[in-house]
Amino acid sequence: MLGLETPGAWTWSQENKIFACLMTFFLSNMLETHFLSTGAFEITLNDVPIWSKLQSGYVPNIQEVFQILDNHIKMNQVDKISFPSP
Repeated sequence: MLGLETPGAWTWSQENKIFACLMTFFLSNMLETHFLSTGAFEITLNDVPIWSKLQSGYVPNIQEVFQILDNHIKMNQVDKISFPSP
């Protein structure tokens, strides 16, 4: 559509779908293991640190991540509400 040649990696992955899926799975597993073993896991929201594996000692599961983000978003919304003085 853009007049560009199709990348070779895309063509190869379309011809070898099973192998490409397996390779993607193993590479992502390898990256996850590497990052978790180094302690390089932090969550920030609007440049404010929310979670650090180094401080807490563990990595939260996905439900905990959503709960943490939801709580911080709600707290920030409450901070912005101004109540009229009587």
